Amino acid sequence: MAAGKRFLEVKDLHGWYGESHVLHGISFHVDEGEVVTLLGRNGAGRTSTLRAIMGLIGSRKGSINVRGTETIGMATHRIARLGIGYCPEERGIFSSLSAEENLMLPPVLAEGGMAVDAIYAMFPNLKERAQSQGTRLSGGEQQMLAVARILRTGARLLLLDEISEGLAPVIVQKLAEMVIALRKQGYTIVMVEQNFRFAAPLADRFLVVEHGEVIQSFTQAELPGRMERLHEYLGV
Repeated sequence: MAAGKRFLEVKDLHGWYGESHVLHGISFHVDEGEVVTLLGRNGAGRTSTLRAIMGLIGSRKGSINVRGTETIGMATHRIARLGIGYCPEERGIFSSLSAEENLMLPPVLAEGGMAVDAIYAMFPNLKERAQSQGTRLSGGEQQMLAVARILRTGARLLLLDEISEGLAPVIVQKLAEMVIALRKQGYTIVMVEQNFRFAAPLADRFLVVEHGEVIQSFTQAELPGRMERLHEYLGV
């Protein structure tokens, strides 16, 4: 894949939760339109990296540059307005609201957000369950809703944390189709994934994170030659 315009550049990023130092100088970049997957064992610092990009970590230092704007000192709401959407592992669906109310709740942060009709075309299940309470949605429907909510805001960089976790294979396949469709529409995606089979065919590049640092970086084309090392790092 030819190098595109930089959307995100992280340099020497350190992060803390209180006294706990969890990111130890992590550095990587993501070009516009790329899908990049962060691989690593639990506790390696992958989720903390996504949270640090959004300013949701206790404290951080280093550099996080978003389309030419340094964000290391910015508040979370200002970072979001640069066109970044974060889908946390816990999904954050409001149980007392309907699926459609959940979808409409976040504010539009930037131009070019996906129209509700387009969202329902991508996620037909959500259209069928539009008036269902958040608690009545299946795990897969909740995950679709969590991603759909971001798309409506106008975010063009999507930070997706373990979106396939605990879901039935048929739903995981739908989420893979969603990632492919969003990539074709020019979205930039950073995924944290434990499910290597899900992530492997989707990403342009893979970054292996260990102890809060990137220790390996390779492309989709290089993946077959890296499988043995990945088995060692990840136990996949």
